[in-house]
Amino acid sequence: MMVIGYTAGVYDLFHIGHLNLLKNAKGMCDKLIVGVTTDNLVTYKGKHAMIPFEDRIEIIRSIKYVDGAVPQADMDKLSMCKKLGASILFVGDDWYGTQKWQDYEREFYKAGIHIVYFPYTKGVSSTLISKTLQQVRDNPDTVLKNGMLEQGVCEAMIETKSALSNGKEF
Repeated sequence: MMVIGYTAGVYDLFHIGHLNLLKNAKGMCDKLIVGVTTDNLVTYKGKHAMIPFEDRIEIIRSIKYVDGAVPQADMDKLSMCKKLGASILFVGDDWYGTQKWQDYEREFYKAGIHIVYFPYTKGVSSTLISKTLQQVRDNPDTVLKNGMLEQGVCEAMIETKSALSNGKEF
């Protein structure tokens, strides 16, 4: 029997954490279908995607671990799993143990759908990337180094590039 898995997310500012989730999910099912949150649903949740829905879903479709991508236009993942014939729902472990997800677990269990929680990739999120980008935009002389913002590094890089192009050796 073919095992169909489902996961859903905004997938804005796609990063290694997203890829880890999709890769791990694909390793546990024969067919992985990914729901991409529509722009209207993102706005409903009080956020705004930086990348338009059409681009986000195309990025997801292009990933080798993904067998299909569908719009996720509401919060009802149980109905989507039933519609797609998914027997596993993959989610991040930040939801694990919350009352809301304990209730979901009971509902999904009754429908014969297992919920698998994957650990979030530490130190990376679309929210963190977005905040960092905003800081860089607000401070053009700031650059990233080892995941940290450092002032003055940009000038040093420009000076080094200029010196190298003038034949200076270090």
